[in-house]
Amino acid sequence: MCRQVFGFRLAMIALAAPAALLNASPGLGTRLISAAVIVTFMASYALFRDWERFGPLLLRHPTLLAADTLFGSLLLVSAGPDTTLAYVSVCTPLLAGIAYSWRGAACFASLQSLILLLVHATTKDLHAAPAETLLLPGFCVITGAVGSSLRGLLLRFGTATRALAEVRARLAATEAVSAERARLAREMHDTVAKTLYGVALAAEGLANSAARSGTDPALLRKQAELVARSARRAAAESRELLADLRREPDGTDVLAELSARTRHFSTRTGVPATYHPTGEQAAPVMPPAVARQLLTITGEALENAHRHASPTRVDVRAGVEDGYLRISVYDDGRGLPHGTTLDHLRRAGHFGLVGMVERAASVGARISIGPGAHTRGTEVSLELPLATLSPLRSTPPTSGEEAA
Repeated sequence: MCRQVFGFRLAMIALAAPAALLNASPGLGTRLISAAVIVTFMASYALFRDWERFGPLLLRHPTLLAADTLFGSLLLVSAGPDTTLAYVSVCTPLLAGIAYSWRGAACFASLQSLILLLVHATTKDLHAAPAETLLLPGFCVITGAVGSSLRGLLLRFGTATRALAEVRARLAATEAVSAERARLAREMHDTVAKTLYGVALAAEGLANSAARSGTDPALLRKQAELVARSARRAAAESRELLADLRREPDGTDVLAELSARTRHFSTRTGVPATYHPTGEQAAPVMPPAVARQLLTITGEALENAHRHASPTRVDVRAGVEDGYLRISVYDDGRGLPHGTTLDHLRRAGHFGLVGMVERAASVGARISIGPGAHTRGTEVSLELPLATLSPLRSTPPTSGEEAA
């Protein structure tokens, strides 16, 4: 606000300077008025342009404003009280009220009023009406009171703004905690919990094989190795989760990783699973945060098919077409129960499909879950616009992105 007042002063000084110079006495008078014009104009310009730099100096030293007032009085005497410099004199108590509270407003309003009365007394028109003589001094008192009131309002507004910022910070912290809890729940469900379930199944198979007489030692060894690999994978996933995955590679080839995970799924579960590349465009290297969500969604779809659908085969298709990365996981199993919705799944405590939808939304992808174009089974279709990867690739993932 002080900067705007100084901008108004600049305009008024520029308009009144010619009149002040024309009315100045030749010689010393002209030089004094010229110096007053330069000083007042440059001081106002400096404060208008760099208030953040020079404003604190003015706030600490009220004598600077008093010196500016005296220089302005020279211009006022030369140009006369009926010029635009009269508005400059009215601005001084306003500035004092904003900068120095009501005490400063009272002092500068009194000083400026005295200067205006002296200017009127030195003019040739000695028969001016009292109301005309007292008009500008009265305005000085009013603007001083207005400046003091504005200062109080601005201070109260600043206090309210700080309080609002604190409330928003607390709300943001609460939301961050909730988002982190939801993320950890998804990660536990989609990684460690599923891997431990696989460990349990492999251990049960090993126990059953060991209980049968005449079991081939090679089969027992293979099953024991499967248990060990699954346990090591669960330990690695736990370490990644605890470390919050802050140190990730520069990028991930999602299509190659999908192919490898499909083969691993088929070997681990015995369910025939085939990966089919689609599209003729090469897939870009994905940012780690995006790749992680896509691979987790695909892994969740494969595990759901194995655990709940009893399929005879699973088809995974992925590729880039028309600027979109499209991934689908289809199984010919029993399919979803009729009338299944996300709200029903949440209430029943089944968060697998819910987590898939949340993960897709976090990277700007669209996902559909249902029979699709097939007469039976379930197809999870994912479509990611590659145009959304540009801003994600330009900056490294943050904890907020990982929490999405």
